[in-house]
Amino acid sequence: MRKQNIKIRCSSIGKIMTNSRGKAPGLSQTTKSYLKELWLERELGIKNDFWSRYTDKGILLEKDSITLANNVLNWGLSFLEINEGEQKYWENEYITGHTDVENGQILADVKTSWDATTFPFFDEHPPNKNYIYQLHGYMALTGHSKAFLSYCLVNTPEDMVLDEIRREHWKQNSVWNGDEDEEIVEYVRSKHNFTRFPEAMRVKNFIIERDENIIKNIYERVEACREYYHTLDQLIDTSLYANQK
Repeated sequence: MRKQNIKIRCSSIGKIMTNSRGKAPGLSQTTKSYLKELWLERELGIKNDFWSRYTDKGILLEKDSITLANNVLNWGLSFLEINEGEQKYWENEYITGHTDVENGQILADVKTSWDATTFPFFDEHPPNKNYIYQLHGYMALTGHSKAFLSYCLVNTPEDMVLDEIRREHWKQNSVWNGDEDEEIVEYVRSKHNFTRFPEAMRVKNFIIERDENIIKNIYERVEACREYYHTLDQLIDTSLYANQK
C-alpha cells in the first residue's frame, strides 16, 4: 500500500530547491539528505533537532520583533494581535506553513538578527535566497500577492548576554572566577543592545512580489521529492520496526 504523499514545510522549501551539480538531472545531494532526515522523522520517529543561540533568540523575541516592525512599517497590528495571537497554520496539496503575521491585509515573516553584524544594513535584496522560497510558500497558501520579509534588531535577553560574556572571557583567555573584565563586559553588552539606534534603523524590510513561476517550480520539485522519498522505503524494511512495537 502506497503511503500518503509528503508535504514540505515552507521553512524547508529552500532545502529542496537546490540544483544538482553539473549537468546531471535530478535532485541535489542537499535535497536528498533533507529527504532522508524527513523519512527518519516521519517513519521511525528519529528527529534531528537543531538548536543554536541564534534560533533561540529568534524564538524568544519573535513578538518583540513583530512589535518593532509593526511600529516602523505601520502595519496597523493591535497589541492583542501581536501578543495574544498565535501563528496561523496553513496547508494545501503540496506544502504547509505557520505564518508570523497574516491578517488578511498583511503577510510578513520576521527574522530576528543575532547582532548588528548579521543585520543586512546595506543589502538591496534578501541576503538568503531560501527565504524567498519560504515567502512564496506562504503566498501560495494564503493567496497574497506580496509578502514582507522583515529583519529586526532587538536587544538580546539578559541571560543570553551573560552567557556571551562568559564565552568572551574564555575566548580571550581571561580568567573566569566570578570576576569580570569590565572591558569585555562593555564590549559584549554593546554588541547586544541596540536601543541607541533609531527604531527605523533597526528594521530592514524586503518586499517579495508573488511569482507564479516560482510557485509552479516549488510544486514540481515537491512531486520529484515524493518520488525519491518513496524509494527510501525500499532501503529499510519498516515492517521489522512495526513488529517490535
